[in-house]
Amino acid sequence: MTKKNLPNRNITLLILVAALGYFVDIYDLLLFLIIKNKSLESLGVMPDAITDTGLWLMNWQMAGLLTGGILWGIIGDKKGRLSVLFGSIIMYSLANIANGFIQDINTYAVLRFIAGVGLAGALGAGITLISESMSKEKRGYGTMIVATIGLMGAVAAYYVGDKFDWRVAFFVGGAMGMLLLILRIGVFESGMFAKLKNNTVEKGNFMMLFNNRLRFKKYINSILIAVPVWFVVGILVGIAPEFAKELGINEPINTGRGIMFTYIGISLGDFLSGTLSQLFRTRKKIVFIFITLTYAGILFFLFSNGLSATAFYMLCVYFGVATGYWVVFVTMASEQFGTNLRATVTTTAPNFVRGSLIIVTFLFTSLRYHVGIINSALIVGSVTVIIAYLALYQLDETFGKDLDYIEPSGRTGI
Repeated sequence: MTKKNLPNRNITLLILVAALGYFVDIYDLLLFLIIKNKSLESLGVMPDAITDTGLWLMNWQMAGLLTGGILWGIIGDKKGRLSVLFGSIIMYSLANIANGFIQDINTYAVLRFIAGVGLAGALGAGITLISESMSKEKRGYGTMIVATIGLMGAVAAYYVGDKFDWRVAFFVGGAMGMLLLILRIGVFESGMFAKLKNNTVEKGNFMMLFNNRLRFKKYINSILIAVPVWFVVGILVGIAPEFAKELGINEPINTGRGIMFTYIGISLGDFLSGTLSQLFRTRKKIVFIFITLTYAGILFFLFSNGLSATAFYMLCVYFGVATGYWVVFVTMASEQFGTNLRATVTTTAPNFVRGSLIIVTFLFTSLRYHVGIINSALIVGSVTVIIAYLALYQLDETFGKDLDYIEPSGRTGI
C-alpha cells in the first residue's frame, strides 16, 4: 500500500461508516412507525387509544431529535465530528436494546426520547466529515452514497418489523449499531477541524446562528427548503389509510409498506439528485426541480379517485423519488457555513426539518376539522412548498464552494 493510495482508502472507509450509521439511523426512526401499533397492543393499550398514544410517543421521539440535534451539533464543533458519529450510534443502539425489554408506556416514552437524541447525530456528523474530507468538486458524490445506502434502512425496518416480534426488531437495530462501532478503527477526524481545534475562535456556539441577521436568515432558509419532505412522509404516507377512505381506495392500505416504498424512492431520488447536482454543477436548480416534482405528486394524490392499492404503492415510490433531494439539502446546509459552525448546522438542520412535523401535524389537524382531510392536506402541503420555494430563492449556490473558512463571532448584519 503506497502513501498515495492511503487517503483514498480512508475516504472509502469514512463513506462506508457514515452510510451504515445512517442506515441504522433510518432503520430505528422508521421502525417505530412500522411496529408501534403491534407494540402498543402487546403492552395492553386499548384499541381506541392506540392512535393518540402512538402520536404521543412519536412526539417524544421528535423532541429527542430536536434536543439531540442541538447537543450533537455543538459537541461536533467543539470536540470533533468523530465523537458525534460514534457517540450517537452508541446512544441509539443502547436505547434500542433497552426498548426491547420495556413493560410500560412511560418507559417507552423515555427510551423513545433517548433514542431520538441519539438518532440526531449520525447523519450530520457523517455529512460534515465527508464535506470536509473530499475535494470540493467531488464531495457531492460522497454524500450521495451515504444517503442512498442509508435510506435503505427503511426497507430493512419494514421486513424485520413485519416478520419478527417487535421486541426482536428493536434488538436487531441495537445489535447493528453496536457492530458498526468496530468499523471505527481506521476512520480519521476531519483535517479542517483538526487544524481549527487549537484555535481560539468560538466553536459550536449555537447562538451565533441567531445573533447575526444574515446568518440567521441563511440558517432558517436551509431548513425550510426540506419541510415538504416530511409533510409527504409524515402526513400523506404516514396516515394513508385515512386518506384512502376519502379518495375511494377500497383495498386495505398498509402504512408500513407505504413507508417502505417511499424510502426506496427516496434512496433512488437521492442517488438521482446527487448525481444531477454533480453533473450540472448546481445544488439550487436541482432542489427546485425536485420540489416541483414533489408538489405535482401532492396534487395528483389529493385530486385522485379510486386508486388501487398497487397504484398507491407506486405513487409512494414516486413520492420518494420526488422528495429525494434530502441529500442535496443536507449537503447545501453543510456548505453554507464555516468550519466552526458547520457540524452544528449540518446536525441541527435535518433534525429541525424532522421536528417541523409537529407544527405541520398541528396545522393539518386543526384545519381538518373545519375543511376536511383532503382540503387540509392541500392547504398545508401548498404552504410548505411555497415556503420552500421562497427559502431556496434566498440561498446561495454552494457547488464547488471552498469550505476552509470560519464564521466570525460578531453581530455584523444584525
